[in-house]
Amino acid sequence: MMKRNERSSLVLVLVFVLIVSVTFSLMSVEARKHHHKKSNSHHKHRKDHKGGSDSSGPALGPAPAPLPPYGSYPPQTSMTVFNVLSFGAKGDGVADDSKALLEAWKAACKVSAATLEIPSDFQFMINPITLQGPCMPHLVLQIDGTLLAPPKVGSWPKSSLFQWLNFKWIHDFTIQGTGTVDGQGSDWWTASQIYSIQKKSKHIPDIKPTALRFYASNNVTVRDIKIINSPQCHLKFDSSNGVQVNNIQISSPENSPNTDGIHLQNTQNVEIQHSNIGCVGDDCVSIQTGCSNVHVHHINCGPGHGISLGGLGKDKSVACVSDIVVEKISIQNTLAGVRIKTWQQNQGGIGSVKNVSFSNIQVSDVKVPIIIDQYYCDKHLCKNQTGAVAISGVKYDQIIGTYSVQPIHLACSNDIPCTDVDLIDIQLKPSSGNRYFQKALCWNSFGKSQAPLVPSSIDYCLRSDVSGSVLRSIARSHEHVC
Repeated sequence: MMKRNERSSLVLVLVFVLIVSVTFSLMSVEARKHHHKKSNSHHKHRKDHKGGSDSSGPALGPAPAPLPPYGSYPPQTSMTVFNVLSFGAKGDGVADDSKALLEAWKAACKVSAATLEIPSDFQFMINPITLQGPCMPHLVLQIDGTLLAPPKVGSWPKSSLFQWLNFKWIHDFTIQGTGTVDGQGSDWWTASQIYSIQKKSKHIPDIKPTALRFYASNNVTVRDIKIINSPQCHLKFDSSNGVQVNNIQISSPENSPNTDGIHLQNTQNVEIQHSNIGCVGDDCVSIQTGCSNVHVHHINCGPGHGISLGGLGKDKSVACVSDIVVEKISIQNTLAGVRIKTWQQNQGGIGSVKNVSFSNIQVSDVKVPIIIDQYYCDKHLCKNQTGAVAISGVKYDQIIGTYSVQPIHLACSNDIPCTDVDLIDIQLKPSSGNRYFQKALCWNSFGKSQAPLVPSSIDYCLRSDVSGSVLRSIARSHEHVC
């Protein structure tokens, strides 16, 4: 017989075991219900996503979006860098990459402070193209590779003979980099090729394309790049304002006729500095009508035709040039040193050239270092003009070095003479071994001279008689058109 205390203990143990068992059973049932609901939910999701049941495996999430085609978006280093390769350019020097460049330009144009990148170690064949604004400010064209123009004259569109790379209506824009812009102009320099293309169409003008041209653009900088072998002019600014050119190289070979280095027309507020311009065919820097406030300094020029203002006043046109400073220049093996030329044919033009300074110019084996030519003519015979562009306020200071033909040539108009011309510290000697040279020519030019003057005949070059004041008033009468 069990004692009462022992029976009570046994009952308590049995009750505890029963409570534990019931609790565990209830927890198991709830767990199975939750698992069943979760399974139904996943199954329902698969049906909703697939449009039917899916018994082939575990549930899948939404399918990823298809990848865009190769080249349709760039793996950019930042949101402001647009690499032309990412827009489909091949960069092999053969395929036409014009469309890719245009698409990259359009994309970069919409972003402030964007950079359009022409990467190094690639060559991009570009047909004549216009890169047009207005764009967001501070756009940069970073040229580290090579841009190539079409090499054959016949492959150029007939409507694109004025320029190759045309920048239009651009503001706050910079071209920079370590790369090269190659105009591949050798085919244009062959006379037979030019004749052939002109013979095919009577509407093709007697011109050759400029490599880089800016039209109606403001606050433009071109720096560090190399521009070579342009069919004609290498770098041109037309109807623009606020131009900076710094540390560029321009060159073309000896068989390249009429190839200007930098050409300015109707452009104001310009600085050209610290550059090497070896433009064999024509002027290193050409300053044309409508230019003012131009500063050219620390330039190496040659071979070529030197630094020129003009020709001005062709076909009776109005020519206005003022406030030009050319200084700290080295000129070697050129036709002219620093030159002002106005057209003689068709009775000359009207207008004025005034406030021009040429100073600290070092010349070496230059045919004629100092020139004012108001009888400029590109034909064998031209009729003498009865009018001319007036030239006044021209200073030549520290023009030093050697010449091979003539030290100075001042040929001014009979009717509109040159006035207020200063010759200061001119020291020009014949080139080494040159025994055949001409004496200084000075015609109808008024002003003053100041020693040292070599050769000594320069001291008698300028007239200073009383009639000069009358002649100056005649010259000033031409300024009103400007």
